[in-house]
Amino acid sequence: MSDSNNGASWIERVVKMFSDEPESRESLVNQLSDAQSKGLIDSDALVMIKGVLEVSESRVRDIMIPRLQMALIDANEPLDVILETMLASSHSRYPVICDKEIIGILLAKDVFRAVVKGELKTKDDLAKIYRKPIFVPESKRLNVLLRDFKASRHHLALVVDEYAELAGLVTIEDVLEQIVGNIEDEHDAEEQDFIQKRTARTYSMQALTPVEEFNAFFNVRLETNGCETMGGCLASQFGHVPQQGESIELQGFRFKVLRGNERRVKLFEVKLLDKSVKAQQKKEKDSED
Repeated sequence: MSDSNNGASWIERVVKMFSDEPESRESLVNQLSDAQSKGLIDSDALVMIKGVLEVSESRVRDIMIPRLQMALIDANEPLDVILETMLASSHSRYPVICDKEIIGILLAKDVFRAVVKGELKTKDDLAKIYRKPIFVPESKRLNVLLRDFKASRHHLALVVDEYAELAGLVTIEDVLEQIVGNIEDEHDAEEQDFIQKRTARTYSMQALTPVEEFNAFFNVRLETNGCETMGGCLASQFGHVPQQGESIELQGFRFKVLRGNERRVKLFEVKLLDKSVKAQQKKEKDSED
């Protein structure tokens, strides 16, 4: 009898909590927060409910990975370089680019299956397993995108801007993280590394990368004029705080600003221009093996 009374009491409290219909989204969130503070729902449930509300309001542009930070496969590279790039970055899906145009999507599982079956010997063999790319506008609402992902069973879409130019990419995981919070996997820890490989000759680099680490990573001896970080070194070379899109060539590398503000740079793109740098890296790797 007491259990029944307790059950009725709990129901009555919930009904009382929501007896007044919320007049706005803010009012609804306040009621939900109040319910959580009173123990009617737990904190995880509150986070997810808020996430669902935000997904219905947010658009693809709010969460997409910008083009300059995408890990791409260059179809013009040799097959062994392509496979090396996939192995180094350890993603499950890769947009394939050829002369600035996306021509397909490579799934790591498809490549692995082809290798195991002995069906991957040339780039023509690789082209046979390209998946068709899916494009979405950056203005698309996330709840609509999630519904489309579920219906089509695709996990990745390429994002285009109003001029039909590639703006970035978005995955189903990106959308789900807006609801349940950050989903960490075994590769997320690697994203904290100062330098990340993007394509066979392109990398992203945090401005706070120590010069010593840059030199060790690329097996070079970059002249730094006493600077401790690559951001400081490059700012000295620019002669000012570089802004997004600015680039400079230095000792076989092109450094381009990917992200920053008027006071400091946060992220650079590093492109290998000097083939001797790549050759030296390969020589060093072979000697270690």
